Amino acid sequence: MTWQLIVCALALLVAGPARGTPGARQGGSRIDPLPPVPRHLMFVPRDVAERMLDLAQLTRSDVVYDLGCGNGRLSILAAQKYGARSVGVDTDPKRIAEANANAEKARVSNRVRFVRQGAIDLSEATVVTMVIPQSAPWLTGNGGLLQPLLTGRLKAGARIVTNFVAGSMKDWKPDRVDRFLDPRGKPRAILYLWTVPGRAPRPGTE
Repeated sequence: MTWQLIVCALALLVAGPARGTPGARQGGSRIDPLPPVPRHLMFVPRDVAERMLDLAQLTRSDVVYDLGCGNGRLSILAAQKYGARSVGVDTDPKRIAEANANAEKARVSNRVRFVRQGAIDLSEATVVTMVIPQSAPWLTGNGGLLQPLLTGRLKAGARIVTNFVAGSMKDWKPDRVDRFLDPRGKPRAILYLWTVPGRAPRPGTE
């Protein structure tokens, strides 16, 4: 997954209009140069993608937004295995083309859409997924950047699944933490689930 997209999109959400205005421009805000994407995080592995979607308790009625979709694996899996609709977002046109080709091969193009976009309208999302390296700027400090941006643009009850918490959610504790081991019992990933406040938590998230 391309985590630069996540940083750029969040910057645009800070400086730009609130939800309902997709495709807004950045205006005068500035984004510092970003380090390269770690190779092992460019494309989320299938087992990690499945685990993330299972953690969200995905159903056919859900709409998944995958921020930094890369080759589209998670978005395609959401449609293929769970029957959900999904939107993959990335800033790299090569990744978007690859993701569209993969969706065609998987025969889920009717339920999956890939967009090259910076500012993102999340108003229809019921699930948001992100894979973020620990070296990502803005997201690893104690400023709690993700919490106000996401909760202010997601509907009540929407779920957020990511692999990194640190200070990105400030004092907002996750509903669930999934410490994912590989078949040899070695740590594979730590995944976090949050539910946007406004209604009772989904079953199994307490």
